[in-house]
Amino acid sequence: MTLPFSDILAVLPELLVVGAACLVLVLDPILPSSRKDWLAWLSIAALVLCTLVTAAHMSGRTTAFSEIVILDPYAGFWKLLLYGVTALTILLSLAYLKLERIHLGEYYGFILLSLSGMMIMVSAADLLPIYLGSELMWLSLYVLAGFKRFEARSLEASAKYFVLGAFSSGLLLYGISLLFGAAGGTRLDLIANAVGTRGLQDPLLLLGMILLIVGFGFKIAAVPFHMWTPDVYEGSPTSVTAFMAVASKAASFGAFVRVLLEGLGGLNGNWYALILTLCVATLLLGNLVAIVQTNIKRLLAYSSIAHAGYALIGLVVAGHATADPGVRSFGIASVMLYLAVYAFMTIGAFAVVAMLRKGGVEGDEIDDFTGLAKRQPVGAFLMLVFLVSLAGIPPTAGFIGKFYLFMAAVDAGLAWLAVVGLLFAAVSAYYYLRVVMVMYMREPDPSAGIIPHLATSPSMTIVLVCALAGVLFFGLFPDPLVSLATHAALPMK
Repeated sequence: MTLPFSDILAVLPELLVVGAACLVLVLDPILPSSRKDWLAWLSIAALVLCTLVTAAHMSGRTTAFSEIVILDPYAGFWKLLLYGVTALTILLSLAYLKLERIHLGEYYGFILLSLSGMMIMVSAADLLPIYLGSELMWLSLYVLAGFKRFEARSLEASAKYFVLGAFSSGLLLYGISLLFGAAGGTRLDLIANAVGTRGLQDPLLLLGMILLIVGFGFKIAAVPFHMWTPDVYEGSPTSVTAFMAVASKAASFGAFVRVLLEGLGGLNGNWYALILTLCVATLLLGNLVAIVQTNIKRLLAYSSIAHAGYALIGLVVAGHATADPGVRSFGIASVMLYLAVYAFMTIGAFAVVAMLRKGGVEGDEIDDFTGLAKRQPVGAFLMLVFLVSLAGIPPTAGFIGKFYLFMAAVDAGLAWLAVVGLLFAAVSAYYYLRVVMVMYMREPDPSAGIIPHLATSPSMTIVLVCALAGVLFFGLFPDPLVSLATHAALPMK
């Protein structure tokens, strides 16, 4: 049986990425170590082609493979975001991998394989492809987390990631099996029909919904399913940490939102309370525990948990039954907008952490940043901008992201939730600005000496310029990104 050409065309970006990953793995043993950079540029070339293909299909809504794959502006938005994050991660990795003496070609292959899983997740209209895509994503990330094989901390991070990830995948698959039993299929439209017909009369639907939320809760690092995040972020190579903090979170949110709204939308009166509980708990723990962190990567890990809580505000708005459908769609758009600006500031912050190691700041402790403004003024300024944006202080993109989330909550009649988010944003300003204080208001250790310039690279410079431009441009001129997110948001019924 031959597949229709339209079906093949629908998954052309995924085929390009997987093909590039296989080509990288084949060429890796052949190329000499001095030519490993070619594999990175090959990967970026594949991403450019995927961007062109995806951008050309951003209008309309079509399905393929018996309605298992869906092409719509929503999937296109997440794919474009994932391409950008992956390209920046590869550029960041070029210098960092050489510094850490782990510049191996298979690294880029696993990055691309993980990306292909993410792409499947955000464009699938069936729970099984979503599960398979998530497994491809996480299996690749397990390997990447332990890529510094000569460090016990990296191997420990990979082991913890694998054990807890396998547990969450088991819960997710069990939830899928229960929904299959209740609906007679795993397509989201079949599940939606079963929900509309039987609702809570079938306990399988309710239990399956709970298990799906728990499984996705692990993926997005929501409390109380966050326990893997700090250790994995700290032990993984910094470039891998940046990738998993942004790309895996974006892909998981993209799939999570579609499953809840298109498959379980009829149960929003039930999952609304669960998502609201996760949202408040994530904001509370993520921000409060970040205050006491002394390691910059652990601080950014708890920061990532807190930002998952902010993004969940938009999902709470989408599940609020009494809100206007337009307001609920605005809630989804605010999630997409927030994760897009979160990508710029988080990639930038981790790029500075990686760059400063190359520039002479050894270690990842916050105390290592003491007096950085005098030792590395450019690095200190870049870190200042990214931390201010993460705190949501204008005129940065982080402020715009939080503003639209809080505005969506107010429009939905959830002003109290916006106030809670605003209070925790004020708390986050404390631990972000604590790093700024260490950089600018403490004298450097005299024994450390003065380093006149950053030992950076062209690829690292591109990453930092793109991240800085995104944070400042979308902070001052957010309309293009807002319009794109609003156009791509899933319609609410």
